[in-house]
Amino acid sequence: MASASSMMGKIGHILLTTGAISESQLETALERKRVTGGFLGDVLIEMGFVPSRIIGKVLEESIGIPYVELSETEIDPQAFNLVSEHYQRRHRILPFKIEGRTMHVAMIDPLNVMVIDDLHLMTGLKVNPLLAMNIEIQDSFNRIYSAKNAAETVLKEIEDAQLDIPEPDFSVDQLMDLAEDAPIIRLVNSVIAGGIATNASDIHIEPQEKEVRVRYRMDGILYEQMLIPLHHHPAVCSRIKIMSRLNIAERRRPQDGRIVFSSDGTSYDLRVSTMPTIYGEKIVMRILDKAGISVPLENLGFFAEQQKIYDGFIHRPHGMLLVTGPTGSGKSTTLYASLNKINDVSMNIITVEDPVEYNLAGINQMQANSKIGLTFAAGLRTIVRQDPDVIMVGEIRDTETAEISIQAALTGHLVLSTLHTNDAPGALVRLQNMGVEPFLITSAVIGVVGQRLLRKNCVHCLEDDIPDPALLRSMGITQEQIQHASFLKGHGCPKCAGRGYKGRTAAYEVMKLSERIREGVLKNIGGSALKEIAISEGMITMRQSGIRKVLEGETRLEEVCRVLLSEEERDDMHDIRIAA
Repeated sequence: MASASSMMGKIGHILLTTGAISESQLETALERKRVTGGFLGDVLIEMGFVPSRIIGKVLEESIGIPYVELSETEIDPQAFNLVSEHYQRRHRILPFKIEGRTMHVAMIDPLNVMVIDDLHLMTGLKVNPLLAMNIEIQDSFNRIYSAKNAAETVLKEIEDAQLDIPEPDFSVDQLMDLAEDAPIIRLVNSVIAGGIATNASDIHIEPQEKEVRVRYRMDGILYEQMLIPLHHHPAVCSRIKIMSRLNIAERRRPQDGRIVFSSDGTSYDLRVSTMPTIYGEKIVMRILDKAGISVPLENLGFFAEQQKIYDGFIHRPHGMLLVTGPTGSGKSTTLYASLNKINDVSMNIITVEDPVEYNLAGINQMQANSKIGLTFAAGLRTIVRQDPDVIMVGEIRDTETAEISIQAALTGHLVLSTLHTNDAPGALVRLQNMGVEPFLITSAVIGVVGQRLLRKNCVHCLEDDIPDPALLRSMGITQEQIQHASFLKGHGCPKCAGRGYKGRTAAYEVMKLSERIREGVLKNIGGSALKEIAISEGMITMRQSGIRKVLEGETRLEEVCRVLLSEEERDDMHDIRIAA
């Protein structure tokens, strides 16, 4: 009989044959699997192509062992506490129920006789193995062994041990001793592991007047996770500084560092930033998700017609392509996905970034360092002498960088970069405001992309949604669009921690520099007028993109309003809804 693991290799063919997935979805998932590793079934579930229960049922029929859907199953603490967390994570099993002298165990490979025998010897119970998807077991681990529970356990140990906490004017030696205490190490590790397990992008450790608040940013929103007694803050802070090789004696100035952290056999890079506040040092750790940069360009959120235009930009031999949006709008992910798509052994692709967040195979990446005079502009001057085909500039921050980038684009190179502007047309105005001549802009720039990130409905708890009629009208959604729409929302489930959202997608606007837009730039007509021209020529705006994703059930109208409307527009909409 084939094992569940070997069956995973055939799952794609079976799902394709039964019509559960399309050929393009299978190809996309296989490409993602080649980059990130793991099981094809998990990749298909993560990408939202097929529910876990469908794959589970297919495997159940193939290997003859019942499938258990853990997200819908009550997990008995008495069962999972019989086996150590380390053993469960190592073998990807989850004891979830005890009946008489039998322990029911969810396993990714329920035919693994050695693990079943081990469990019998450990517990003295008969083991009933059941099939579960790896991603569901991991989700269950995250719920059971949450960061909050782990931290609370460690804090209780610290209090019980009555560690000697120094007075406020502690010495460096005292800090070093505290930071090396096993309970403090476990506390910090649990906070970081919890952030990784919940797919947080950032971990905030914030000293307040009476306690230390720990918050995770998940899908763009900060959520409070736990509170740590204030007197533990010096030790926690020092531990993180030691891990990121920062000066623990320096508490008055900001510092930046990096941590390489291992969790469940996977290595993660964390970018660390410290900042002095009135109650102590605030620490933010950015979790760099290496899987994020391997997401195919086609999966970021472009509509087909936008994708066609964008592909045309990145396959041009020369010219400048700008990606715009505020911090945290996914600009770097779009550029990395673009470089991965065009990367080829015949091309010389060079980047200058500050900082280099991800290592891209086959691409030459330079770290900007203003302290030694290696600015974006200085790096660019070096790059153009390195015979590049494609240049990626992390951000255009000043006139000098803008002018050198444009000259590179005009002399036969494809230049990709980012700007902080509200929309695509605004990037052209921003370049003019930097002092770049309009004729240089119109000669070099081939296209501009604006983007924002929207939270996606959790695919595991979808239900019909009925948006507020006043909100629909105020967003300009027609009755015909409403009739053909699939309004959906996530009602909240264990997989999305009850939030109803899981993952994010980008709302894009892709603007080509047509002759009319070039004429407008030369006449200095302004961003609003340029936008009107682009819309008249068929550009889908970010707002239209967001509304379309609502109509297709990918997100909710409230999310589009939150992300894509200004505060003034939201206030006006609130007044309209009250009047209605």
